[in-house]
Amino acid sequence: MVAVGSAEDSALRLLYEQHAAPLLSYALRLTGGDRGRAEDIVQETLLRAWRYPEALDPQRGPVRSWLFTVARNVAVDAHRARRARPPEVGEDALAVVPAVDEIEQALDTWLVADALATLSPDHRAAIVETYFRGRSVADAASVLGIPPGTVKSRTFYGLRALRLALEERGVTSP
Repeated sequence: MVAVGSAEDSALRLLYEQHAAPLLSYALRLTGGDRGRAEDIVQETLLRAWRYPEALDPQRGPVRSWLFTVARNVAVDAHRARRARPPEVGEDALAVVPAVDEIEQALDTWLVADALATLSPDHRAAIVETYFRGRSVADAASVLGIPPGTVKSRTFYGLRALRLALEERGVTSP
């Protein structure tokens, strides 16, 4: 561990004081003005300088050019990492996604509609009037123009056929 106040600590502080502002300006250009990402790039760049102090030897070349190269590489790596993952979305985008209950309800509706389509038109009409429109047998008979006994019979046999059609589609009755 390096003691606080050591020569290495003061060298790192000096490196930050001399190069952080120009690095941040450069990182802002690399990130299209995203200050948070630019600050992350500067932090990672200075962290790498701290980990590899031999790279800061003036005999190897200018320190600032090495720091700018590292910053560019960090920005490129971060960009590639973001592209490798699906994009993040805010809560506004999630608000338009239907709730699980709504999705289940839509799937159930499609399943019942598909099964209803397999019934004869007379059986389907009796079920639609009595169950889906909530009409009494007398009201359904009046709307359909048939006797109430016929509505009862068509509803009974229609429900039996509907149950079979749903079982064929993998729906089990309770």
